[in-house]
Amino acid sequence: MRLTKQTNYAVRMLMYCAANDGRLSRIPEIARAYGVSELFLFKILQPLNKAGLVETVRGRNGGVRLGRPAKDISLFDIVRVTEDSFAMAECFEDDGMVECPLVDSCGLNSALRKALNAFFDVLTQYSIDDLVKARPQISFLLGITGEQAYRKPAVTAPAA
Repeated sequence: MRLTKQTNYAVRMLMYCAANDGRLSRIPEIARAYGVSELFLFKILQPLNKAGLVETVRGRNGGVRLGRPAKDISLFDIVRVTEDSFAMAECFEDDGMVECPLVDSCGLNSALRKALNAFFDVLTQYSIDDLVKARPQISFLLGITGEQAYRKPAVTAPAA
């Protein structure tokens, strides 16, 4: 099985947001860090936002941040949102409507289904937090600096 480029960069985008320590990340910064087009990242952003994996903030100081804690976003959550099909063979496509005399009793179909379920099980065991913590220098590697980090405006108490 091969994951799409969309899934690959969706994971990377979420890793960037997690490494940016809860601050808003801007798409141009993420695109620059990974050497990919902003338009491509905006396309990926829509399904991630719809699934609640990220939140977007509009406006001049807007950006994107994780929609829930990094430890609560599994790789399976991302793959489920970004992949169109998990068909490993034509037997899995179109509800199994294929012209094969073995379709109902094929050992290959059963083996591939088990393999796919094992793949999903492993993806469920890893979170975005796991991936980010595995690379202590990830912020440096991605070029995340204090100047690029956009914090929410601080709320100040009125003077007494």
